Amino acid sequence: MGGYSISKLASSYKSFSIATLGSHSALDVCEGAKREGIRTTVVCQKGRERTYKKYYATRKRAGRQVGCIDEVLLLDKFSDIAKPAMVQQLQKKNAVFVPNRSFSVYVGYDAIEKEFDVPIFGNRFLLRAEERTAPRNQLYLLKKAGIRTPKSFRKPSEIDRLVIVKASEAKRSYERAFFLAGSEREYEQKSSEMLRKGVITEAGLKSALIEEFILGAQYNFNYFYSPLNKELELMGTDMRRQTNLDGLLRLPASEQLEVLKHVRMNNIEVGHVATTLRESLLEKVFEIGERLAETCRKEYKPGIIGPFALQGAVVPEEGGEELVIFDVGFRLPGSPGTRFTPYSEYLFGESLSMGRRVAVEIKNAFKSKRLSEVVT
Repeated sequence: MGGYSISKLASSYKSFSIATLGSHSALDVCEGAKREGIRTTVVCQKGRERTYKKYYATRKRAGRQVGCIDEVLLLDKFSDIAKPAMVQQLQKKNAVFVPNRSFSVYVGYDAIEKEFDVPIFGNRFLLRAEERTAPRNQLYLLKKAGIRTPKSFRKPSEIDRLVIVKASEAKRSYERAFFLAGSEREYEQKSSEMLRKGVITEAGLKSALIEEFILGAQYNFNYFYSPLNKELELMGTDMRRQTNLDGLLRLPASEQLEVLKHVRMNNIEVGHVATTLRESLLEKVFEIGERLAETCRKEYKPGIIGPFALQGAVVPEEGGEELVIFDVGFRLPGSPGTRFTPYSEYLFGESLSMGRRVAVEIKNAFKSKRLSEVVT
């Protein structure tokens, strides 16, 4: 359809609704939209709809409305959302679509960029930059922005310190398997063992990332860039809960060593914990967010629209604590707990979820006839 046509379609809307894919952060998006009086639609794969169609569907209970999902549209598989029939349904609903990580994983970047002719809140072309294999990927953008990242190694023979190796899992290529190594020999031993057990594949190992292991307090910094206000906002901070790493960390050291003889450590994200950050570090957090936003404006016009997140750690240095960034998400973060940190309340006088902040921006853009400025 092309950017001009999407802009024209969005500008033609006489009313609007908010739609998203039924996974990842759909509840956060829909709850935020309902607080702003906006109709919600979740597009879901058959067999995964009960959360949205039953437990959180809008309905009357004891004289009041509960739930936040007004409508569920079912598909045989998530990727069918880019097919003409579903695209036309969403267009008829005057939908503004809010992307999440599952949208990228299940639908694919080519389909999102070329076939999904629905106004997307955000920059659809930046979604691809999350992948380390993309030409102008997140690492390229971070380096362009002058943001510190872990040192990377092109091949095992270059390893001169403790590294973390990130390879795609054999069964779920969108998830990554991890192992630590302090030398080329240790890399070969551990990678051979993971190949033998079928945890990773030769192809996954060949494209694996070898990065300096950073030891620090881990954080996700969840931002919102408003094109309407031309301002960066920090919506909240959190850290991950990962299986089975969390269970391992709750054991005494002697028991951890015994468990690791029989169980492979797994870092798959299953939730988040809201955290706060020392106030004197906030300026650095805003600074790196602004630098990345400015770089993306030059590299991926029109740049960042709405939510994005930087995952990293605060590490000790002689001159004070510094931020090292491991990963970037160019869409709604997966943590609904950001509202339980104080940062949005410092700005707005009340805590706002990321989903509600998205709804506010879309609503304000629609009212001021600037909807085309916040969608692609």
